[in-house]
Amino acid sequence: MYEKVSADHVETLQEISITDKPTRIRYYILSLILAATIINYVDRANLGIIAPYVSKDLAIDKIQMGQIFAAFGLAYAFALVPGGIIADILGSRIAYTISLVGWSFATITQGFAQGFTTLFASRLAVGTLESPAFPSNARAVTMWFPTKERGFATSVYITGQYIGTPLFTGLLLLIANDFGWRAVFLTTGIAGTLLGVVWYLIYRDPLNHRSVNSAELQQIRDGGGLVGKKERDKFDGRKALKLLTYRPILAICLGKYCNNTLLVFFTTWFMTYLVEARHMTMIKVGIFQALPFLGATAGILLAGFFSDVFIRRGYSMSTARKAPLIIGTLLGSSIILVNFVTSNEAIIAILTLSFFAQGVGASSWAAVSEIAPRQYIGLTSGITSLAANLAGVTTPIVIGYILHITGEFYWALNIMGGMCLLGAFSYSVFLGKIYRIEMD
Repeated sequence: MYEKVSADHVETLQEISITDKPTRIRYYILSLILAATIINYVDRANLGIIAPYVSKDLAIDKIQMGQIFAAFGLAYAFALVPGGIIADILGSRIAYTISLVGWSFATITQGFAQGFTTLFASRLAVGTLESPAFPSNARAVTMWFPTKERGFATSVYITGQYIGTPLFTGLLLLIANDFGWRAVFLTTGIAGTLLGVVWYLIYRDPLNHRSVNSAELQQIRDGGGLVGKKERDKFDGRKALKLLTYRPILAICLGKYCNNTLLVFFTTWFMTYLVEARHMTMIKVGIFQALPFLGATAGILLAGFFSDVFIRRGYSMSTARKAPLIIGTLLGSSIILVNFVTSNEAIIAILTLSFFAQGVGASSWAAVSEIAPRQYIGLTSGITSLAANLAGVTTPIVIGYILHITGEFYWALNIMGGMCLLGAFSYSVFLGKIYRIEMD
């Protein structure tokens, strides 16, 4: 089950001197994972940011734009299980390199779209090729971080879902305004390709990383990190299907789907909501759109921090990991309140609170790392992420049809609030005790 430490490590794990000072290479690895996740979500959200430009230039209506948004979610969701298998078989280094470079090339092709069909096809390609990314993230963090640090480490890389948009929206809008919307896809695609090369050159699993010393390896392993896990696992399809019979996995699948409806709204229709429903100028949009994303960033970081603090102070794994899921998903339903206020400032405040809560609830990735069987970390991540990203199919299409029929966001916001309540029920009642699933 465990490999020997590479020749670069002079001491074995059992011969560590008490004078050894552990290196902190895992934090450099975490920063690399964060950078890749930022690019991942910028390439998901770039179409949503420039959708008004694209719709006007290519004469795409609301229903068609909803379908294009959903194309990514459709391909991504159903490629996640194969993506998780790929992460387990190839390891995070190779799987992520292929994924990052692949989706970056697909991103560039969006810049050459001439209409609905070609843009739809490009979004399908981006979704398919991004699928190994988050399973690779979960696998890497589970291997590199001990249990008491894993919640915060998970939260750090998940902030990449949120900080990329406020950081780069202004720049992407400027590029679209000065050079055309096609230049946005070219710019983000090239950035992703370069990062893919960097990932391949730098990332290694713990036992194969030349800079990590034996003391850090022991620290990770003693703390519950799967540092000794093999780089590649033999895949058993029958055992993998058995994962779907475990209640914790099904409960997290439902909870993640419900919570993810908010994230999908903010990365697809949010800009359209501000411009068309709230009639904001692009200057106001550039300012106001950042606040909910910053709120979500704070939410995920606080959730991970306090979850790990609870574990260090002796609270059970279930309490520490479940509390932010229940609280965050329940509070996310506050998005319904937008329908009862009129001022732009109040609306942005409510949306910031709701997205903050979604960020708290997004700490479910830490729970996935705790329940996943050791040999199927990537696959378990793929299955739960598949459920979450089905929201990427249903949410944009439903909102698109609602807008086409009613011309307003009222019922769309109500539906998202109701989904949050359902997710809170799944985490609080259906999930039960969190434990690592053991499979022979």
